[in-house]
Amino acid sequence: MGKSQNIRVGLIGAGPRGTSVLERLLANWAATETEARSLHIDVVDPYPAGPGHVWQPEQSRLYLMNTQSFYPTLIPEDEQLAPPLAGGSFEQWRAKQRSAGAGLSAEEQAELAALASHDFPSRALYGRYLRSTLEELLERVPAGVEIAFHRCHAVAARPLPGGPAGGRFDVELDDGGRLTVDSLVLSLGHLESRLNPEQRSFREAAAELGLLYFPPAAPADVDWALVPDKETVLVRGMGLNFFDVMGQLTEGRGGQFVAAGDGLPGKLKYLPSGREPKIIAASRRGTPYRAKAGLDGYYPKSVRLRYLTESAIERFAAAGIQPGFDHDLWPLLHRDALWAYYSTLVVAEPVAVPESTEFLAALEDLLQPHAHATGRWENQVAELVATHVAASRRLDLLGLAAPLAARSFASRKELDAAVVDYLDDDARRSALGEADPVKMAIGALHTGRAVLKSAVADGGITDESWVGELRGWFESFVEGLASGPPALRAEQLAALARAGVVSFVGPDPRFNVDRGRGVFRAVSAWVHDDAAEARTLIEAMSPANRVGSSLSPFLRQLLADGLVRPKVMMSAEGIPVQTSGLDVEPHPYRLVGANGSLTPGMYALGLQLSSAQWGTAIAAEARPSDGRAYRSGQRTLRDADEIARDMLGLPPQK
Repeated sequence: MGKSQNIRVGLIGAGPRGTSVLERLLANWAATETEARSLHIDVVDPYPAGPGHVWQPEQSRLYLMNTQSFYPTLIPEDEQLAPPLAGGSFEQWRAKQRSAGAGLSAEEQAELAALASHDFPSRALYGRYLRSTLEELLERVPAGVEIAFHRCHAVAARPLPGGPAGGRFDVELDDGGRLTVDSLVLSLGHLESRLNPEQRSFREAAAELGLLYFPPAAPADVDWALVPDKETVLVRGMGLNFFDVMGQLTEGRGGQFVAAGDGLPGKLKYLPSGREPKIIAASRRGTPYRAKAGLDGYYPKSVRLRYLTESAIERFAAAGIQPGFDHDLWPLLHRDALWAYYSTLVVAEPVAVPESTEFLAALEDLLQPHAHATGRWENQVAELVATHVAASRRLDLLGLAAPLAARSFASRKELDAAVVDYLDDDARRSALGEADPVKMAIGALHTGRAVLKSAVADGGITDESWVGELRGWFESFVEGLASGPPALRAEQLAALARAGVVSFVGPDPRFNVDRGRGVFRAVSAWVHDDAAEARTLIEAMSPANRVGSSLSPFLRQLLADGLVRPKVMMSAEGIPVQTSGLDVEPHPYRLVGANGSLTPGMYALGLQLSSAQWGTAIAAEARPSDGRAYRSGQRTLRDADEIARDMLGLPPQK
């Protein structure tokens, strides 16, 4: 090691990312000769270490994770890394607790008793896993290591004059304390953000007119009891946060979902408590995210990428090419989605493709990336499909994300019926799992994301492609298809709509405040009906993950002092665009200051890497039972290991 005899490090943020760095520090320290050295670790977070802010074990159990029990882990399973001192994946912890269960609450025990490997656990239970794993680690702290937890906010960090080349910082805490550390890790997680101009105007109007306005927030931070019983409420956004809002205002108020029974539409029926507000939901698409398919694993077993493969990404790197998304990567993933759809269709609905053998052979030939360089291969595929596939079964891939596009409705009642039909159909497809062509096309897109994450993090894509393509159109497109809720949520929403508890505004909604009537209004040009009105507006979304608009005093001080800076990229028009994340230099991810040079001893991990990595919010993936592991699955744990080793003065792992 090239460090001094005594090392002091600071972890700012102690949720899963910060805890990963702590775990890696302990593992690497234990695997190294350390007799004459000491390591002091200061962990700073106002929330309990392990769960941090988002995964608090005491939150409502109606908030579900968006991954199944078999998926997440805090502990790496990479033989090239220093062996963990304790802990395992969530699935291993789940199995252990079901047989032991010591120290768990009655609610936790009840959830574990009913929870299977392919079920979606509550966020509270995942927080309990994080807490338990940290407790195990703290029981095995190696000799020479001291850990101090500070339940407060860091508000400033400034370099100390005359510090070593690696950096040295004075960290100011909001309880008046100060820390001196050699290096700092920013694992800040979700931060409060400035509202945009429209949101600020709504907040001001609410204060002036006596309305209720709920700005973007983590759902567990909101006091839902403030939403009045039985009154109409507008909810903007139908992504994942929408289902959290939906649950709190229905089941959270005593309502129940029961089996619909024979002769009734849908799988579920909702029995209201009488306390529910009337929810009117709106989003750009006019519909919620598509539900997840029922699968045995995180990726469909029947979907094997043929075109957007990790070897294809390696070929770009070997040729010295920094790919663009639209030009280089999307054509490969588009091919994979087409093949997944039609190869599933010929098995699931052979009547739709009478000459299936001939069709698949011709399709496979046309999808070869270099076999048909002249002309547009998409047009050739479209001609082949038009010849062989029944019109009602031809794939409109982009149209999957906009099921109401080009449709207009005479009333909101007619719109509601269309959305319920969409939800029923989507839930039916989810239940079919790998036998449904639509869900397998989406499965290919979902699988392709794992490869894209590696492509972005390892070699990067061009700036203009990042700004205008990957983040410009593809991110929202694929999230609406492949990042949706469990199918149960689609079934519940359909039941609520049938019960008259939830209705919808329509695509491309416009919101405003009618000061004369003292209400919020929402209207869609595609629905020929009166505007929806309510005295309450809920933004069903998280605060914007943009470092430039963060309200964190700590991050704002680092930006103001020039120790860090937002990443700026150039658009296709040559215009500089400030992106969402911090500017960093890999590997490990070290922060770049305002003058373009590295800030020695300062690292970042997690959401603030959103301009160097794509998809930073999801947990690390436990090793799949089928062996189909992608490099991106445990990248965040390897990133934590790289940071820990660098802070300890150890060389990177090969």
